[in-house]
Amino acid sequence: MIYVLIVLTLVVGFVLMTGIRIVPQGKVMVIERLGKYYKVASSGLNVLVPFLDSPRPLEMRAAGKFLRSNMVDMREQVMGFETVQVITHDNVSMEVGSVIYYQVIDPAKALYQVENLALAIEQLTMTNLRNVMGELTLDQTLTSRETVNTKLRMVLDEATEKWGVKVTRVELREIEPPQAIKTAMAKQMTAERERRAEVTKAEGDKAAAVLQAEGEKISRILRAEAERDSSIALAEGRKKAAILDSEGKAEATRTVFDAYNAKGGATPQVLALRYLETLQDLGRGPNKMFIPYEATSVLSSLGVVKELFTSGEAPPAPPQIPVGRLVSSPVTTPVGTPVKRDEQ
Repeated sequence: MIYVLIVLTLVVGFVLMTGIRIVPQGKVMVIERLGKYYKVASSGLNVLVPFLDSPRPLEMRAAGKFLRSNMVDMREQVMGFETVQVITHDNVSMEVGSVIYYQVIDPAKALYQVENLALAIEQLTMTNLRNVMGELTLDQTLTSRETVNTKLRMVLDEATEKWGVKVTRVELREIEPPQAIKTAMAKQMTAERERRAEVTKAEGDKAAAVLQAEGEKISRILRAEAERDSSIALAEGRKKAAILDSEGKAEATRTVFDAYNAKGGATPQVLALRYLETLQDLGRGPNKMFIPYEATSVLSSLGVVKELFTSGEAPPAPPQIPVGRLVSSPVTTPVGTPVKRDEQ
């Protein structure tokens, strides 16, 4: 009996140990009872009926290997693929590597709707990657990675929806064109950079020439404005000088007139002295002859005699010429005006 109790205790303990399952956080366990789907055991302590309930293993891909596990990871998973040989729309062969991020939404569908979830996702990704890259040219594949990622994610998400899987993101890890294409692309890039350098240099020379021309234009305009302002200033200066000179002469004439006027008390002696001073100033030039002040009375008498003989009447009395007044001669030459010898 003791041995029987010991064996019974061991059996009960083994049964209890196999019936109690602890599921970690972020993972679930699909339970089958007698080979049929029964429930999904969530995180925590779960009690199973021994020999009736059993977990359904799921095969997943990790680190490039397929691993079987009794638990389904509900967290977002990442799956990287080796490079795949693809052909673009313009018949260029290249190798493309990709990375896919997915999450199991319904573990029951992930187990029962597809035989091998990891293999199915891998083959589906490679196939659709070839299809998407085949619709693009070489230049588009190199410059439109975001477009390729979006198209590939939409296609994969639509296909994996019935498997209970949500594709969250797809990225192209690398794109490797053939070596000949790389060499041609390097030459094209070099030529393009040289062309840009030449264009930039030409634009710089053009801008410099334009700036230099504008500078010369502004310099000439400023120089012309300066010359104009200088001419205006000189003209205004000459104008003011002429006005001041005229005003000075007018003031001097008024002063002399006031001095000669009766109010100023000018005497015949003063006028005679002024006359002599004027003759002295006029006699400084060469080839000049002056009619003396006293000769004006003689010329006037000769003019009266001429009129007497021509008209036959008695000659009128000669006018009394006050001392100091200038008298015109018969030849209409002002007294004191210089006369050239050849005209005399």
